[in-house]
This record gives sequence, C-alpha cells and structure tokens, in this order.
Amino acid sequence: MISELTRTYLDAVDRALPGYVRGLYLVGSAVLDAWQPGVSDVDTVILTSRPAGTNDCAALADVHAGMPDSPHFDGVYLDPASARSWPDDQRVVPHAVNGTFTADRPCGELTPVLWLTLHRYGVPVRGPAIADLGVRVDPEAVRRYNLDNLRTYWQSSAATVRAAMTGLPADETVDAGLVSWYALGPARLHHTLAHGDVISKAAAGLYLATLFPGYADLAHRAIRWRTGAPERFTAADLSAALDSVDQVADDAWRRFGTGLSTSR
Repeated sequence: MISELTRTYLDAVDRALPGYVRGLYLVGSAVLDAWQPGVSDVDTVILTSRPAGTNDCAALADVHAGMPDSPHFDGVYLDPASARSWPDDQRVVPHAVNGTFTADRPCGELTPVLWLTLHRYGVPVRGPAIADLGVRVDPEAVRRYNLDNLRTYWQSSAATVRAAMTGLPADETVDAGLVSWYALGPARLHHTLAHGDVISKAAAGLYLATLFPGYADLAHRAIRWRTGAPERFTAADLSAALDSVDQVADDAWRRFGTGLSTSR
C-alpha cells in the first residue's frame, strides 16, 4: 500500500509539475516497522528543484487534494537551499499534514527529530542515497527540542484535557485514540533523550512499561488498540495517561535537562 501510494503521488506530481520533485524519502512509521493500515499515515520528505512559486503551490494543492483519503500522504517540501541547511525551526515551507496541503503556515514537522529519523532510517523512493544528502543531526538540538516539547506541548495539552474532564464519571467510555496518544507519545521523546534514537509508538509503550511499571497495563492496552484490538478505555484510563505525561516529562527533565530552564 505504501509503495502504491508513493507511485500515485509521483505520477500525479510529475504530470502537474514535470521535473519539480527530485527526491522523495519515506520517514515516520513506514520506516520504523510500525506502520498500521487504517491508523498510520505515510510521511515523507520531498526535495524540489526550485523554491515553490504561486503556481507551484496551486498545483501541489491540487495533487494532494486528488490523493486517496486513507491513508493520508503527508510530506515536507524542501527547496535546494533548505535541503542544504536542514532547518529545524518549524519555519513556513510547503507541507501536507493529515492529507491537507498548505504553503503559508509554519511547518511543525520541521524539527531535529525529523532529520534524526531521515538520517537513521529514511528510505529513498526517488533521489540520491540518504548518505549522500548531507543530513545534519545536532544532538544538542535534539535534546533541547524533546525537552521543550515535553513541557510546552505534552504537559500543557495534558493540563487542558485534565481540566475539561472535571465531573466526568471514572467509568465513562472515552476515545481510545486520545488515551493512546497521551500514553505513548511522551515516552517516545524520553527514549530519544535517553538513547539518541527514534522508536515507534508501540515500542514507546514497552519503554513506558519498563520506565514506570505502574503504567504497564495501560501501555500494553494502548499498543493492542493500535494493532486493531477492541480495547475499551474509560475516563479513569485517560486520567492515568495524563498523569503519565507529567511523570515522563518531569523524569526527562531531571535526567537530561542539565543547564536548561525548567520553567513551564
């Protein structure tokens, strides 16, 4: 399915913009041995022959609009200058997330972890070998990004959800995807901080179970749900997942935050 989707994209973009896409590389779950039909998107890094002009962006929007609804074909577009600097500042570049293309908004996918994933695990579909791209990975930038993301995104988001749960009965059924998101996401960042590597969400669940055994049952159920098992989660489970966010983030800052501000 992944190969078919990338061929569909390349055929469409080559018809719309001949010579524009000079490189396409798989990243994300597709290269981490974690891709799940019906759950995972196809994530890519796309190298272009020139900066995107207005007509290019309009054509790319049409290409992405014509792609299948599932799985989403997502990607970050890098022009030649960007592909030499490998920016990790979430600047404005053309990109598609959840199947929707945009060219005028900051790209949250442009992070040091993206380049770590591309460097270690990227799979070329078109273009030079990964080793010939000159991908730069800055370990200190990876550390800073993961620690900051645990504070500014994960803990902040968890606090918002926790406040919205006020008065919700503990046995109320809640969205399984939401529970799994909070149970598995932060552990991935903690693992990268600890080992300098990127793992899948399923592997992050196993890591969470080892790191904090009290969340082992929740982690294993989240993993099973991602593989298609009919798991039911309650508000109590969501509350536990939110608590795990704080424990993982605080532990990461204690272990790996030397020299960095810990203010939220």
